[in-house]
Amino acid sequence: MAPARPRPPPRMPTWPVYLLGLVPAVYYFWQGIYGDLGADPLKVLEHALGEWALRFLIAGLAVTPLRRELGINLLKYRRALGLLAFLYVLLHLGVYAVLDQGLDWRSVGADILRRPYITVGMAGFLLLLPLAATSFNAAIRWLGGRNWSRLHKLVYPAALAGALHYVMLVKSWPLEPLVYAAIVLALLGWRLWRGRSHRAP
Repeated sequence: MAPARPRPPPRMPTWPVYLLGLVPAVYYFWQGIYGDLGADPLKVLEHALGEWALRFLIAGLAVTPLRRELGINLLKYRRALGLLAFLYVLLHLGVYAVLDQGLDWRSVGADILRRPYITVGMAGFLLLLPLAATSFNAAIRWLGGRNWSRLHKLVYPAALAGALHYVMLVKSWPLEPLVYAAIVLALLGWRLWRGRSHRAP
């Protein structure tokens, strides 16, 4: 069966995506200010921001399969989804480093070395840094389209690191982190299958 022909991209501009993407962060910080995040507000806030970062990473990874398999063309919004994912990772890290650890960098460094789930999470953050730094048109022109595309494949191990960080953080193996991990693996597995099928004689 022939693949679905991509539909024309929606006419909606990208700025509403950024605006809507900020709503969860505003909501959770608002809840925190007014003491509505429960007995351990920092833990709830860190968890919520990290979960939204993973959701936006997954949404960005889903753009290509949706376009190629279902003909839903959201390519216009992939950059916005990636930048929102990075923003939520920054907020997640900021709550931990500033509000939880009080900018005690020695303690933060010790946590990175001592706690594997933090080590993995920090690795994912470092993988996202060059992607965020080159997420504008001038960087594409400077690097060249092919080099830029190669660099931005770092999102794959970054998403894996984010999913693994979530699973290791919870420790008791509940369903939710495993579902996120399964979605990430499925999206990356689709890319592997697609690449191999195109190389097959």
